[in-house]
Amino acid sequence: MAGLLNFGSLILGLIALTIPVVNFMQYKKQNNKNRGVLSFISISSCAVSLCFQILYCYYLVKIEDWSALMDITGAMAFVAMLLLIITIILNTINLIVFRDRTINTR
Repeated sequence: MAGLLNFGSLILGLIALTIPVVNFMQYKKQNNKNRGVLSFISISSCAVSLCFQILYCYYLVKIEDWSALMDITGAMAFVAMLLLIITIILNTINLIVFRDRTINTR
């Protein structure tokens, strides 16, 4: 089960980072009205990915694997912070760019 938590966290983290990039690459499409929904899915994927990491830490505490917990805590905290910051920045850029585009086309 612990391996699935890490794998799920990795996949959801990649989804959280990929959706805003793909959304921005479709900038020239006029009829894409799902931008808000895609941003919500991206941020939700980031949140679930971080929850999986918290559950993995809980699993390590529950089985009392203190050495594994001490080994991964620093890197996990750094990567979690990086994932959250990059996801927020990408989604904010998308919302700002497309908000201006929506205002100008009305």
